[in-house]
Amino acid sequence: MEAYPYRKIDAFTSGQSLGNPAACIYLESKILTDGEMLLIAKQHKGFVSEVVFCRQTAPASFHLTYYSSECEVPFCGHGTIACMYSLLQGDPELQATSEITIHTREKGTLTLYNRIPKQNAVFISAPEPLYLETPVSVEMIAKALQINMPVISNEYPIDFIDAGNRTLIVPIAEFNAEINIFPDEMQLKDFTLQNGIDVILTFCMDTRDKAHAAHTRVFAAKYGYLEDPATGSANAAFGAYMLKNDLWGGGNITLEQGGSDRVFNTVHLCLEEGGILFGGSATTRIKGVYYI
Repeated sequence: MEAYPYRKIDAFTSGQSLGNPAACIYLESKILTDGEMLLIAKQHKGFVSEVVFCRQTAPASFHLTYYSSECEVPFCGHGTIACMYSLLQGDPELQATSEITIHTREKGTLTLYNRIPKQNAVFISAPEPLYLETPVSVEMIAKALQINMPVISNEYPIDFIDAGNRTLIVPIAEFNAEINIFPDEMQLKDFTLQNGIDVILTFCMDTRDKAHAAHTRVFAAKYGYLEDPATGSANAAFGAYMLKNDLWGGGNITLEQGGSDRVFNTVHLCLEEGGILFGGSATTRIKGVYYI
């Protein structure tokens, strides 16, 4: 039996919000097989959204692999925020580093920007967005989300963008309708698997807190849970959507995320050198050792 440093961390916490939970296992020089990582993630079902396996490859360079209880995840924004924010907070040498290189297995090399001193947040360069052909009709979307057709706004288009995960973006006409969408998890999982969709992001341009630019929800039934309470990659896709539709000029903005069953979480977006960055803070809840 081997012991690995372990933390349970909630990403995108803000005020009283609970964020999005990730488990982080720090491998140091050790290597786990895909089967071992999936088994560990299955053991975390219902406890965290994803498990991040982190291995340091150089003083300011890390390799991250992500698993949900169902499968490997191409890219996990909230897991990256959770893992790296916690490492920076606990390591004086890393705290003095402004940029850190993140290597991912499926989405290549990304950059983390340390902005804890000024913004109490770390920012990640999202994978370059890919604009895909929308694979489903508005009627199919309404049925999958278990909402009436008029709930989907015709003011903005439905779109399908990959900025780490293939994200179906659905505009919702009214704020109260947006925060009260609660579809059936298994029905939604079947819908996403049948149509090559990783996650569904719904949004409304009305917000509870007018300081935020928009309100979002992210449904991730494919990965073994209904809703992702705070998200990096899907909100990066939404940032690309806003740029495409002239809803955002690229300055620093925040999004509020969540349904009526929770305190909304906060996700930061900005545009730098033509690339979308998403960011936030995190709170470590458990720190210890994981035995395998």
